[in-house]
Amino acid sequence: MIITKKALPRRTFLRGMGASLALPLLDAMVPSMTALAKTPADPVRRLGFVYIPMGCDITRWTPPSEGRLVELSHALQSLAPVTDQLTVITNLELKNAYPGTHATSNAAFLSAAKAKWTESTDYHLGTTVDQIAAQQIGQQTVLPSLELAMDLLQTVGQCDNGYACVYQNNLSWSSPTTPLPAEAHPRIVFERLFGEGGSAADRRAALRRRASLLDWVREDISRLQKKLGPDDRTRVGQYLDTVREVERRIQKAEVEAADDQLPDLDRPVGVPASYADHARLMFDLQVLALQGDATRVITFQLARETSTRTYPEIGVADPHHPLTHHGNDPEKIAKMAKINAFHVSLFAYFLEKLKSTPEGDGSLLDHSVYLYGSGMGNPNVHDHVNLPILVAGGGAGSVKGARHIKYAEPRPLADLHLTLLEKVGVRLDAFADSKGKIDELLSL
Repeated sequence: MIITKKALPRRTFLRGMGASLALPLLDAMVPSMTALAKTPADPVRRLGFVYIPMGCDITRWTPPSEGRLVELSHALQSLAPVTDQLTVITNLELKNAYPGTHATSNAAFLSAAKAKWTESTDYHLGTTVDQIAAQQIGQQTVLPSLELAMDLLQTVGQCDNGYACVYQNNLSWSSPTTPLPAEAHPRIVFERLFGEGGSAADRRAALRRRASLLDWVREDISRLQKKLGPDDRTRVGQYLDTVREVERRIQKAEVEAADDQLPDLDRPVGVPASYADHARLMFDLQVLALQGDATRVITFQLARETSTRTYPEIGVADPHHPLTHHGNDPEKIAKMAKINAFHVSLFAYFLEKLKSTPEGDGSLLDHSVYLYGSGMGNPNVHDHVNLPILVAGGGAGSVKGARHIKYAEPRPLADLHLTLLEKVGVRLDAFADSKGKIDELLSL
């Protein structure tokens, strides 16, 4: 038998002037008569982190039973469609986040390291888990990692009890002295994913000049479609429709922002007016980044420590931060819990998008693992024990879901980081103050 089919490279791009569009995994990229593990269809592993600030009402977060996750708690109800790929882990702690500040909660979440107490530029933390992963699994992608946020991070100097603002502003650190700023503007993220050539300003200008990114790669699209089978043509068509829809929403937000006379000072100019719309757009950009294999490591600060954002869309007019200092007032706790559940619902939206995006023999959710949680436990007392933590995704067959793991004694969050690194193929003996890997996640 003679096999004449020549596979498309996994790194196939549609190109136009000032634009470059990576493609999702297609059947045409899988060579005929080749073992799956030796082809682009062998699933790559992605690792993501979503940070929520100021802990939560743990009584409404913790599932009622241990072991198999048969019933979700009040805060986690929106995750029901993905329960089979969900693991809730109770009683993890961050000892190095003490003395109990907002700055150290954010800084220690991915580093599990103790931040140097300073208001100046001699700050020192530790390399974060996402960047350790990016050093290995991020070297084959256009972007080794992608750092995202929802708020402008313009504050400098001292932010919290003598700690420099850099600790509160940045989740990701590529070294103990190198924080990686996050981007909150969907247009700039879109440009990073799909712009090509020239400076960042040149690429943004090019994106604004054209009606659509797809207009500039139309010729390449036509040529490609002639080479593809029916299933691949459908898959490419759906992917391009998603790219165009995300682009349309960015353009719509920019037009509406031009007429906004009273912008939210925490929001970048030109983003959707609604917090939820902005968050969903940032999550959709993550789906595109993973689907096109532009990056395999993502961090997302869903809200910022000490945020005074209000949430009128869910009936909470009180600022978030003051609510967390509730003094055990049931009414304030209920409002805080409402915000907690709302944040989870936005993450659930993202997970369902990943689950509905096919890739190879599964979905993007099957081939990813995301950690969602906070560096603070009970915000009323600023402690760092019994953190709200959950893990979602299949990790390319390496993670089993539908579980609630509950420890009788506090265990370092660093143990989970060490375990997740192994799940994506990065093997270390220790990370920060870890004491060992989480066996329940290692066993399938």
